[in-house]
Amino acid sequence: MDQFDSDFYQSDYVIEDTDQGLYVSGQTGIYADSRTQNAEYIQSGMISSPLDQTGYVYEEPSYPSYPSYRFQPNDSFEDEPPLLEELGINFDHIWQKTLTVLNPWKPADGSIMNETDLTGPTMFCFALGSMLLLAGKIHFGYVYTMSILGCLGIHALLNLMSITGVSHGCVASVLGYCLLPMVILSCFAILFSLRGIAGSVLAAGVIGWCSFSASKIFITTLAMEGQQLLVAYPCALLYGLFALLTVF
Repeated sequence: MDQFDSDFYQSDYVIEDTDQGLYVSGQTGIYADSRTQNAEYIQSGMISSPLDQTGYVYEEPSYPSYPSYRFQPNDSFEDEPPLLEELGINFDHIWQKTLTVLNPWKPADGSIMNETDLTGPTMFCFALGSMLLLAGKIHFGYVYTMSILGCLGIHALLNLMSITGVSHGCVASVLGYCLLPMVILSCFAILFSLRGIAGSVLAAGVIGWCSFSASKIFITTLAMEGQQLLVAYPCALLYGLFALLTVF
């Protein structure tokens, strides 16, 4: 066994790992094959540089290449459009549409009314539900459901009646803005009951106001001259449902 141990460990093969590289020297013994395989693995897989005459292996560190992002001094945010404009919110157009609804005899601007602006309609639907809540009626679900179904019905009807056609966003925008008089009626419902004759007359006037404003905007946007009464009738049916929620 002593003779076997001396033969087994008989080797002058030295591997010294220094900061400059890998030093290989000496003779090979019984472990020469395995260490040679390790050296070949290091040379093939991890170290790409061959051994030089001094027995040192030098390896250049390889780093992954990343795209370089440099700050351009000429880049600025001055040319960027405002955030509200990027989101499609224009307070000037919202104000003009609101004035057009409040004044039924004011001519409607077809270029503005053709925009799919849903900021004002969303605010008016929420305001109507809030006013009904203050009056002791929790009807948010009814308000949103009737708004969606009404927009789909009016959209189908207008596409059948007009030549150019209209989008869902435009119909929802016009019907939502024309809901403003109904919000005013719901404010009166907080102060006193509308179940009498005076309340019925006031509700009928508000229904006519909403339907007249919506039909005026639709015929101006879609160039449907002489068809205002045909458009106002289904609009009156839709706003009549909101009036029933407000009165009863």
